[in-house]
Amino acid sequence: MPRVPVTPLVVVWLTLLMALCLQVMPLGDEWQVFRPQWLGLMMIYWCMREPDQVGVFHGFVLGILLDLIEGTPLGHHAIMFSLLAFLCALVYARFRAYSLLQQALLVLVLLGLVQLVDQWLRSLVGDFSIHLAFLTSSLVSAVLWPWLATMFAALQRRSAGS
Repeated sequence: MPRVPVTPLVVVWLTLLMALCLQVMPLGDEWQVFRPQWLGLMMIYWCMREPDQVGVFHGFVLGILLDLIEGTPLGHHAIMFSLLAFLCALVYARFRAYSLLQQALLVLVLLGLVQLVDQWLRSLVGDFSIHLAFLTSSLVSAVLWPWLATMFAALQRRSAGS
């Protein structure tokens, strides 16, 4: 059985750092609710594409970096992205068999769960919010998933072909 070529870890880290930059890019207050979870999307993509290379450790490190950049309590995002990587490890075998629409729905569920944990952690610290508008970013991210997955698959096919 032919083995699928493994993506170099440098490429994985570069895309994750690019997603981290997109995640912290300034955005107007009224548009903040619609910001896609770029780092969550990239974590899901690489956890599903390279489950042997990307996992909970990567989520933890990126979460700590995001905590340091945003000034949130240390470990807040680390818990979220570690949980996301763990959930991806649980479902990656089924995820790869799904169509893009089904994958987008699963991305919505995964990111929605992580957002609920984020909101719970924020309520422990004192930023309590009663409305569900924070789930809008999960919906926007799920809408972007088919485009992102198709784009990265095409880029990997092109790099493997050359």
